[in-house]
Amino acid sequence: MSRLVDTHCHLDFSAFDADRPLILQHCRQKHIQNIVVPGVNAAGWPSLLSLCRQNSMLLPAVGLHPCFVHQHQADDLLLLERVCGTDSPVAIGEIGLDFLSRRTAADNSDKMAINKESQRHYFSAQLDIAGQYHLPVLIHALKAHFEVLAQLKQVRNVQGIIHAYSGSYEQAVEYLDLGFKLGFGGAYSYPRASRLRSLVSRLPLEGWVLETDAPDMSPKSHSGERNSPEYLPEIARAFISLYDSYLSDKQIMEQLYKNTRNVFPVLEL
Repeated sequence: MSRLVDTHCHLDFSAFDADRPLILQHCRQKHIQNIVVPGVNAAGWPSLLSLCRQNSMLLPAVGLHPCFVHQHQADDLLLLERVCGTDSPVAIGEIGLDFLSRRTAADNSDKMAINKESQRHYFSAQLDIAGQYHLPVLIHALKAHFEVLAQLKQVRNVQGIIHAYSGSYEQAVEYLDLGFKLGFGGAYSYPRASRLRSLVSRLPLEGWVLETDAPDMSPKSHSGERNSPEYLPEIARAFISLYDSYLSDKQIMEQLYKNTRNVFPVLEL
């Protein structure tokens, strides 16, 4: 198989502490060239950056994730600027907006709704920082594509990836028109995800990149298990099976790699 890049994998998470070196060995054996490791909160950036410095296969991104907004502090944005200037991340991420209601039996209140304004603040500020440092962004958008698109249209000098894309066809076209790529991962491997799967053949090949989002979003072949970047070839095969084209498998994979390289020029070095 052609060169593979996992554009979104949380390899720094504790879920991989027991077998991280073995996983990386398996990835190399499966021709996975690079893994982009996004940050989710400022407390985790030092260990993430250290991990990536230890292995040239790993490419660091730093960001303040919307689902961790209760952990973020105002000074984190100043720290983010400092890290961008000193540690050469390949992207700002994982950032975005998440307006999915999450309720528990113990507390029937809508926690995410309470934090919408904070999410908007950190997202907007991080888009500005990405523009300042000419870095792509890795965007998490859940039940918030309308607002995410509105903000992106205000900062047209910023591009990147809409991670784990779950929006409509029309919204996808808007993202592509803004120069963004869409992340294709494990969710698309489930036959029941018919709406998502239909997007693959309806949208141009130039609009897609591959990702795992490990340890979450396992593909169907590993349902109920911890996800892993070593499953990226399976996700690639799922994409090829859905892409109705006269192109060969090799040509499709070469285009996906080119799409990824367009987001991360460091891959050309």
